[in-house]
Amino acid sequence: MKKLLWSKKRPKYSRSDKEWHSISSKLRSESKTSDEFEVMLSRLTLEELIALKIEISARATNHKLYGFDIWKKAPRIARDAVLKYAYTGTRTTSEMASFLGITKESLKEVLSKYKPQDFFKKDE
Repeated sequence: MKKLLWSKKRPKYSRSDKEWHSISSKLRSESKTSDEFEVMLSRLTLEELIALKIEISARATNHKLYGFDIWKKAPRIARDAVLKYAYTGTRTTSEMASFLGITKESLKEVLSKYKPQDFFKKDE
């Protein structure tokens, strides 16, 4: 039988049973999110979400977020978030590199620096 061009090369979620397959399912299992929360979250822009998260964090410290160096850490935080999605949303390292717009060699460096696989490991 002839393989169709649009057929998937391999199942999208072929990672081991010791890893979560999506950020959403991981956070739901930890009771950090729900369907209702995700619907409300989808209505916010990324900028609104980040600003809201910072505001809520500031409340806990009585609006004294001094010494956190947020401006310099913001790019790393954003890259970490994008990498976590790319880790679960792509099937191969080539797809992941292509999605991120970097070479496979650069991806190896990024993966060793940010270690997204550690975030998705299930507790045993």
